Amino acid sequence: MTDSSRRTFLRGAGLLGAGAAVSTLPSVLAAPAAGATPDTDAASASGRRDPESLRFTVAVMPDTQYLFDTDRGDAAPVDAALRWVLGNDDNVVFLAHLGDLTEHGQPGEFAKISRSFEILDRRRFPYSTLAGNHDVNSSTDDQRGRTPYLDAFGPQRFRRSPAYRESTKDGYNSYHVFRAAGREWLVLALDWRPSAGGLAWARDVLRRHPHTPAILTIHELVDSDGSGAAHLSEFGQRVWDELISGNDQIFLSLNGHYWPPGRTVKKNAAGHDVHLHLTNYQDRYYGGSAMIRLYQFDLARGVIDVRTFSPWLAARANRLTELERLEVERTGTADYFSMEIDFAERFAGFAPVPVPPARPPRQQLVPGTVAYWRFEDGRDGQPVAEGTPVRDLSGHGNDLVRATVPGSGAAALTYSARFSPRQPSRASLRFDGGRKPGRGAYLRTVDTAPMNTATFQRGYTFEAFVWLPEDFRNGDHAWSGVFGRLGSGGRAGKTGDDPKEPAATLSLSDGAAFQWAAFPLNQNAISTNWGHELPLAKWWHVAVVNDGRRTTVYVDGCPLLRNPETPAIGIANPGGSWLVGASAYDGVVEQSFYGLLGEVRVVDRPLRVRDFLLG
Repeated sequence: MTDSSRRTFLRGAGLLGAGAAVSTLPSVLAAPAAGATPDTDAASASGRRDPESLRFTVAVMPDTQYLFDTDRGDAAPVDAALRWVLGNDDNVVFLAHLGDLTEHGQPGEFAKISRSFEILDRRRFPYSTLAGNHDVNSSTDDQRGRTPYLDAFGPQRFRRSPAYRESTKDGYNSYHVFRAAGREWLVLALDWRPSAGGLAWARDVLRRHPHTPAILTIHELVDSDGSGAAHLSEFGQRVWDELISGNDQIFLSLNGHYWPPGRTVKKNAAGHDVHLHLTNYQDRYYGGSAMIRLYQFDLARGVIDVRTFSPWLAARANRLTELERLEVERTGTADYFSMEIDFAERFAGFAPVPVPPARPPRQQLVPGTVAYWRFEDGRDGQPVAEGTPVRDLSGHGNDLVRATVPGSGAAALTYSARFSPRQPSRASLRFDGGRKPGRGAYLRTVDTAPMNTATFQRGYTFEAFVWLPEDFRNGDHAWSGVFGRLGSGGRAGKTGDDPKEPAATLSLSDGAAFQWAAFPLNQNAISTNWGHELPLAKWWHVAVVNDGRRTTVYVDGCPLLRNPETPAIGIANPGGSWLVGASAYDGVVEQSFYGLLGEVRVVDRPLRVRDFLLG
């Protein structure tokens, strides 16, 4: 975040200028009032966990050692952070401490931080801890025997935790399983120096949970070069080689120890990304002010939003000194960022999303169905044969046949095994069209198709599943047609706008935005519905719905903004075929579609969103 945007954030948060009001704080910074008792805060907070929501948060607390340093330190920042975790509205489902809870590993230091964490124990809030080099003798591994760390945060402490599953016999390594987004997630909390046996145990845990995505927490893994980039430490390389690289379930690893913060992404043995993050603020004001890092998962958006702040400072936002104001939230690129992750794709190697079986065609024949086309009759890569009809499954005889652009080959239109998981069928067609001469093929209704003369005066619904390749916006595919009429508005008696434009067409602009343009029966001009630019390499469902008066275009069941209010009744009839996978001008196909079409349905009445092919 730039300096100017940081100042904008602080001003919005009420942290710049005298007399700023606490009520202006963003929700993520909202914290219980300073001085309130932990039990009161927890009881009055709204922080209820929703294990089924596709949005959830994992909180991370790095090195707190300077806050628990013999007769120096202060537990208040940690207490405030833990109260915030319990009382937030961000669906925090788990908290992971990254080690170096204390400075010297002394019993008195652990007694203090142990009291702080009792608030989580009382609420049975799931969390994990691990030993850092300041918590134990740094020259030993997990076979060191009993220590004050183990007395305070050994297996006996976690047995009432709903997420705790098991520890190694030595007690220094543990794993935890929490539920979020309707599935289980695993956290490995490994010692400062896990032994060969400790790493073997971790591999065995993953083997026993073969379909569970895993987050690895360990005190040391990556170091930072000071610019926000990170690299494996010498010990971290061993952990990578012996644990992370060969276990595809580990998609994220978090560690402290070094500073300043940094992050990197490495490819594991399966060729998949593993995000490696260093987070540590002990060198910052007040020993880091008990900064917590929030990993806000959003599986619907395919992203993890990351931000770092101090609930202790945020709770006193209107009473901060100039120095404290700088520490409320960290907004550098290593502390405030987003990670785009296609979770289904990333986890497909060990936890593939089960694909439901195809839904029978008869279940999709809602009353008023005029035509219904599925593309399941060929092998993947097999060309659609000339002269062999694609049957109209409604039984009304609106069959389709292939038409090939002169100069183009058989591979311009082929069957594909790819499909949208939301469509009823389990196949699609691949169109390799474009503006260049001699490229492309498409489908058109047979000459005897009843719908060739239809005007849809009672309304209509046209639906299709569409997938656009990554290079769709290369300038060769503007106004690529998905569905429409071959004949022009002029042939239907329309003289407004450009009569050579088709009587109706659902096309995609050069920016990959849907556009429905049609000559209605009650207008002499074109009525146009505009969409928005779509992300590529993703399946989309589009529906054009006319209720007998106005037309609304939906993408994935969501109405678009630029739907006109002017009445548009029916569709002008120029005679001739309808097109699937092409657009025309003056009755001539100029180019065919580029991408995949899953299936297409035509209904002679408006459908509700719940009745779309989305199921």
